[in-house]
Amino acid sequence: MAKPVVRFMCQECGASHNRWNGKCEGCGVWNTLVEEVIERQRSGVASANAPLPQLYAIDDPTLVDLTKTRYVTSFGEFNRVCGGGIVPGSVILVGGDPGIGKSTLMLQIACDVSNSTPCLYLSGEESVQQLQMRAKRVGVKAEKLQIGSCTSLEEIQNLLAKHKDTKLLVVDSIQTISSDSLEAAAGSVSQVRACSQTLIHLAKRQGISVILVGHVTKEGTIAGPRVLEHMVDTVLYFEGERHYDFRILRAVKNRFGATNEIGLFAMEQYGLAEVTNPSALFLSDRHQGISGTAVFAGIEGTRPVLCEVQALVSKSYLGMPRRTAVGWDTARLSMILAVLESRAGFSFGTMDVYLNVVGGLKVTEPAADLAVAAALISAMINKPVNPSYVFFGEIGLGGEVRPVHQTEARLKEAEKLGFAKALCAQRKKIEACLPVLKLELLKELSKHLG
Repeated sequence: MAKPVVRFMCQECGASHNRWNGKCEGCGVWNTLVEEVIERQRSGVASANAPLPQLYAIDDPTLVDLTKTRYVTSFGEFNRVCGGGIVPGSVILVGGDPGIGKSTLMLQIACDVSNSTPCLYLSGEESVQQLQMRAKRVGVKAEKLQIGSCTSLEEIQNLLAKHKDTKLLVVDSIQTISSDSLEAAAGSVSQVRACSQTLIHLAKRQGISVILVGHVTKEGTIAGPRVLEHMVDTVLYFEGERHYDFRILRAVKNRFGATNEIGLFAMEQYGLAEVTNPSALFLSDRHQGISGTAVFAGIEGTRPVLCEVQALVSKSYLGMPRRTAVGWDTARLSMILAVLESRAGFSFGTMDVYLNVVGGLKVTEPAADLAVAAALISAMINKPVNPSYVFFGEIGLGGEVRPVHQTEARLKEAEKLGFAKALCAQRKKIEACLPVLKLELLKELSKHLG
């Protein structure tokens, strides 16, 4: 019998150590090493007479076109994020904060797919009675959905062997599943890695689509080894502020579609409902005639989204003025303030600056620079921005405004919502869109705010 070996595994990065250390040498985090017993297994050497795998040409007509066999749900937002639907044999990893609605969304998706495809929903956190109670509360019809409660990998394999017609498997969550072949506790790095790898092999070999629900750490990343995100085909993050009703499903990795694609849902009394027009949602409570506000025409994945940027500038009574940003990068806010002071003549050195993206949306693209600058200048001179204007453009350190990609999509979305003019740097003339006020230098922005 193979002799067990004791290793100390980091719960953050999965690095293995021969002895316990206070600090992990792999990721540098303190107090993350946990003792685990690993059984040594003899590695089998493949025989020289073993059959080789069959090879195919790229354009072989005998291969199945998976783009035509996707499992399309009635949730258009979920289909958009997945690239058009769930690909057979793919593995999707869904992560999010506790209580954000991951289990509710997965139950609704599974119930919807089960109307046309055999599905199996397994929970390691809730009993069957609790799943039934949640289904009744959400109001979904789950007559054809097979549900179960188990925390053993071997039980999942037996269920799949019994129900061979299963095409979609939902496991909620992967941190609660453990294998009897490992002595480590459920949720440890070795258990998460081994159970995920086994389920991925089952998905590829039997053509079963698998959705794994994962917990997240306090840093917002999916708990377990980082290699887990590399093993799966698609990684989705379910985001949202607890103080708002809407939730954002964001794709950070997708082998079968666009990355950084988002789907918007609203948490209602009877579960999650998709939001087909996010721009109207973010601008629904917008107040006009107030200084320090500007509308930004952004792009999330392939979808244009309009949101409101608010700025507040007040006299500081501190030795070091405050710089606070919610929904935007604080370092980029400091850069925009420096460019405004050096290239446009606005001094913020003795002022507290607060910036907020309304609705809890997190904006990361540099195209928001011009909208942020417009809101800051408007708050500084106490002059409202024309409510029919939208802004987008990247600001350079020389004070120039640079054009951004997908200009036409941004303009069409703004035109659809009734805006009259856009301020941006334009590469070429765009036909059949709202008028564009071309802006080359940042110092010219204050002349066009009213």
